[in-house]
Amino acid sequence: MSGHANSLKAILLALGANFAIFVAKLVAAVITGSGAMLAEAVHSLADCGNQGLLLLGMQQAKKPPSEDYPLGWGRALYFWSFVVAMLLFAVGGLFSIYEGTHKLSQPEPLKWPWLALGVLLFGIVAESISMRGCMLEVNRARGEQNLWRWFRETRSSELLVIFGEDLAALIGLCLAALAIGATMLTGNLLFDAVGTIAIGVLLVVVAVALAIEVKALLIGQGVEPRRRAELLAFLTGREEVAEVLNLITLQMGPDVMVAVKARMAPTADNLSLIDAINTVERAMKAEFAEVRWSFFEPDVAD
Repeated sequence: MSGHANSLKAILLALGANFAIFVAKLVAAVITGSGAMLAEAVHSLADCGNQGLLLLGMQQAKKPPSEDYPLGWGRALYFWSFVVAMLLFAVGGLFSIYEGTHKLSQPEPLKWPWLALGVLLFGIVAESISMRGCMLEVNRARGEQNLWRWFRETRSSELLVIFGEDLAALIGLCLAALAIGATMLTGNLLFDAVGTIAIGVLLVVVAVALAIEVKALLIGQGVEPRRRAELLAFLTGREEVAEVLNLITLQMGPDVMVAVKARMAPTADNLSLIDAINTVERAMKAEFAEVRWSFFEPDVAD
């Protein structure tokens, strides 16, 4: 069984770590002249902005429903998550690839490479702390699911993006450290340029994967398959419901809309039928706290 993850905690932890890493990387990049280090500094700065956008999305998702937005603003979170994925692709990935190809054609010697390695070590430690915090929330959310299945099926776009960012950042830091270390050992500046390009490719791959998943939420996905199965089992087990004919769900950020068509158990009159439906809906919302809107249609066939 899955639990409720604290996405806000994961975002704030990542924001603090990335800002500290950005400052350290930028100082080291200016001193050392490392393209890999500069790429990592830009990546960390982009991550800070990305986390700010996710916080904005979470705030907008709390707006109440209105005449223009009868189902609320929950899906605003998906929009900003998609923007973050695009920024990770353009600002992080494409810039790093550009910087690496520039270094290939115009290599520049490294200055103070030991300082660069020290900053990278600090970054790896800070990013590991952030990644650990993120994984605690991911593990709480995914329950018994494996990580890949959670990545494909989760409806928590903000946690998904933070996971992707932290993973890319941690691997990118390791790549930058390997690139600078190889350059120091061999004196060949090709390693620095190749490391920068590798970081860019990594960011592009992660950004595309995130964009694919968030796009599905933007279009309009239902709840996770396991959650839908739980809903269906709950409705089927109610004594008021003889048969569930159709069940439609729609994930709206942190909230869920549910539409049910069901053949109800026989009742004495229409008023009793209405009472039975209201009882089922109240029980469903008590059992599934994320269900904010429910539409229940009694019928004899789908």
